[in-house]
Amino acid sequence: MPATKQIMKTLSIATVIAALILSLGAAHARTWKNSDGSKTFVGELKAYNADTGKVTVTLDNGKELTFTQDKLSEDDIAFLKEKGTIAPPAPAAAASSVKVAAPPEVLPDPDGKEADMTKPVQVFIMMGQSNMLGFGNPGPVKGVAAEKYPYLVDDAGNWNVRKDVRNVFFCMAQLKYNDWLTAENGNGSKKFGPEIGIGNYLGHAMDAPVMLLKSCVGNRALGWDLLPPSAVGTGANGGSYQGDSESSNRKVSEDAKAKNGGWYAGLQYDQDVGAAQTALKDLATYYPGGTKFEVAGFFWWQGEADPAKGSVENYDKNLGFLFNDLKKDFNAPNAKFVLATLGEHDKDAPLAQKMFAFAENPEFKDQAAVFFSKPVSKGSGNGHYGGDGETYMNVGEGMGKAMVELLAR
Repeated sequence: MPATKQIMKTLSIATVIAALILSLGAAHARTWKNSDGSKTFVGELKAYNADTGKVTVTLDNGKELTFTQDKLSEDDIAFLKEKGTIAPPAPAAAASSVKVAAPPEVLPDPDGKEADMTKPVQVFIMMGQSNMLGFGNPGPVKGVAAEKYPYLVDDAGNWNVRKDVRNVFFCMAQLKYNDWLTAENGNGSKKFGPEIGIGNYLGHAMDAPVMLLKSCVGNRALGWDLLPPSAVGTGANGGSYQGDSESSNRKVSEDAKAKNGGWYAGLQYDQDVGAAQTALKDLATYYPGGTKFEVAGFFWWQGEADPAKGSVENYDKNLGFLFNDLKKDFNAPNAKFVLATLGEHDKDAPLAQKMFAFAENPEFKDQAAVFFSKPVSKGSGNGHYGGDGETYMNVGEGMGKAMVELLAR
């Protein structure tokens, strides 16, 4: 081949390659300009919050910059508005090495041993309203424990304590309880909720340390106070989440409160999730000796407030948003979700139907389950079952067993 043609062919190939590189780079990188047009830089857009105006860009050297959109030119701000909110990518979560045994028909007594601390602490976030908070009286339960819940007491009738399950409870972001699991005291006020049955099933089934991390308060609606961040138009009166917290750092927004008369849709979500996130940043305080953790599942028992100030019509959709947002906020893509119906509701009650519709959604196949509470509940749900401890035990057992079955699949 003549030298001239060879040179032209080489240049042609180089031109194509250069153009390809430029086109690939253009799909990801952008030249940005500051507000007065005096400076430019090249970087890839990684995250943008249209509500707060926060922008995160990755530079060519791998360094990330986070700033507010008012630092940019009008053209750049228009580009961001067109893109809309872009969530930052969450780091990939590795598959868990923890083994889960199928639930037994009858739980045995705990062996009193501490957990294998070479494994990550398996964290289960518990949320909802007053039913989840718990009003069960332990005294009457102790009288029937030997017959109905033998794993709760030893041969002398004393309360057993599980040294492999940690029970932690926050209410309004205030720590109320932090100790090993025992039915004598589940929530710091000498009462308990569903955590006792849940914790005993999980502690028996898992070959790893378990933490129950409950964060909730009473009289909160999923369609208003607990409305999750991705909920758009499905809250009370067609409302959407109004906060501006960051996914990895949830907190109640004073700005959003000021704009909305002292409260906003999703405030309780931000507070409850934020308290749990903050606790996990200091793991060893809440699980002594813990150095690493995985959020393995979520428990939800709630619903009384939604007919009055939430959205029963969209309850199934909001449960879906809740589950997906919790997985994102806790970097837990493989986590499972178990909820319980209200004890006074039949399966054909509107709210119960929405709960089952959520769990039967193909999107959540093998990820979510509902425990039907009415057959094991006593008293009125609105009256917290009259403080009946057996109701809280029975619902807790049902929820715990359902979670174990999901995890063991």
